[in-house]
Amino acid sequence: MAESYDVIIIGSGPGGYVAAIRAAQLGLKTAVVEREHLGGICLNWGCIPTKALLRSADVLDNANHMKDYGLVLEGTVKPDAKAVVARSRAVSQRLNMGVGFLMKKNKIDVIWGEAKVTKSPKAGAPGEIVVGKSSKPVVQPQPPQPKNALGEGTYKAKHIVVATGARPRALPGIEPDGKLIWTYFEAMKPEALPKSLLVMGSGAIGIEFASFYRSMGVDVTVVEVMPTIMPVEDAEISGIARKQLEKRGLKIMTKAKISKVEKGSDSVTAHVETEDGKVQKITADRMISAVGVQGNIENLGLEALGVKTDRGCVVADGYGRSSVDGIYAIGDVAGPPMLAHKAEHEGVICVEKIAGVPNVHAIDKSKVPGCTYCNPQVASIGLTEAKAKEMGRDIRVGRFPFSANGKAIALGEDQGLCKVIFDKKTGELIGAHLVGAEVTELIQGFVVAMNLETTEEELMHTIFPHPTVSETMKEAVLDAYGRVLNA
Repeated sequence: MAESYDVIIIGSGPGGYVAAIRAAQLGLKTAVVEREHLGGICLNWGCIPTKALLRSADVLDNANHMKDYGLVLEGTVKPDAKAVVARSRAVSQRLNMGVGFLMKKNKIDVIWGEAKVTKSPKAGAPGEIVVGKSSKPVVQPQPPQPKNALGEGTYKAKHIVVATGARPRALPGIEPDGKLIWTYFEAMKPEALPKSLLVMGSGAIGIEFASFYRSMGVDVTVVEVMPTIMPVEDAEISGIARKQLEKRGLKIMTKAKISKVEKGSDSVTAHVETEDGKVQKITADRMISAVGVQGNIENLGLEALGVKTDRGCVVADGYGRSSVDGIYAIGDVAGPPMLAHKAEHEGVICVEKIAGVPNVHAIDKSKVPGCTYCNPQVASIGLTEAKAKEMGRDIRVGRFPFSANGKAIALGEDQGLCKVIFDKKTGELIGAHLVGAEVTELIQGFVVAMNLETTEEELMHTIFPHPTVSETMKEAVLDAYGRVLNA
């Protein structure tokens, strides 16, 4: 007889494992199906290990600028690629094991294998999932299997949550091969550092790897088809980031596309078409394809059950509900923004709605912050200045440069900007955009302010500690209303 659950979640990434924990907290009998590794891409091959790599890059950058701080460092600091990668993988494995502990602690069954939904839940009757052998190889050492681990077989559930994440998108004719053309998987664990690198795409993934490899001493060229790098960001912020990245030695080409790639024995030559129609050939040891990701919706049985999809993702409402009753989708597989924290929040909302928790609010995607951990960091929430104007909003814009902030100057990190956008009529904060040191930590202040519907008056009367870089946030608000004090 098939094991039966209240909720089965397919995928144990940030959305999946958090949803499972919340479901268990609410008293729902819960299981997670995972084909490869607990924690998903974010924990194992994305958010966490890349930040470990970038931390090594930051330390190396600081070591190479010791004289700027009046310090003398004897000898030369050089990167050890294998050691840097080993540290990154160790960080991931530690957290991977932590997720296993959380599954056991919350009495969540872990079912190892690949899931296919063969029957959708109906009124009074559970849905059915068949779990078969995984087609994916184990890509890193696994923690000991928890005692509650199960395997192949048929399982039933009243509610089925799809949280299968996403994978790198490949362009026809420029498909990654794992050797010369990398995805973020290969870029995260190079056996040796290439001397030169070509990065196709300047979104968060592309720019973070470009920044990391440049810090490691690699000659890096970034090619972006859009007019600006990090195209989803405010153009002014993007422009400042580009200037600082180029100052660090990155070569950046915008309004350009790679139309063809020729592979050599140990290098690639890209044909780059520029805006004027000319073709420039660029040869590099390795190339990273960072042109976005696509949802993992294949081979789940969703199409046969009538689940609606769009552009490679499951169509779901603000509570994670798909077009078929009893089947839900959260995280990257449910569409943009494809961010771990958005997936976690969607997971909590989804299972709370399933459990009948009162006053559950649908996710507001306009209040999901975005962070890019390059050097300099970039962080944002809400509307860009261009988007606000396009929507016909009458706005006030405030700016404050890091070059006028005492803490930033003391840190030697005085190149940055805090920019805020208010609705002129209501005083509503509708956008915040930052570039500079540790802005990925600062952005949360604006996230809270927007979520609480804080007005400009309340922000101006909030006391920010001195000296901190966070003071740029208050000064930017003051600037929007002609009251800036320190610039």
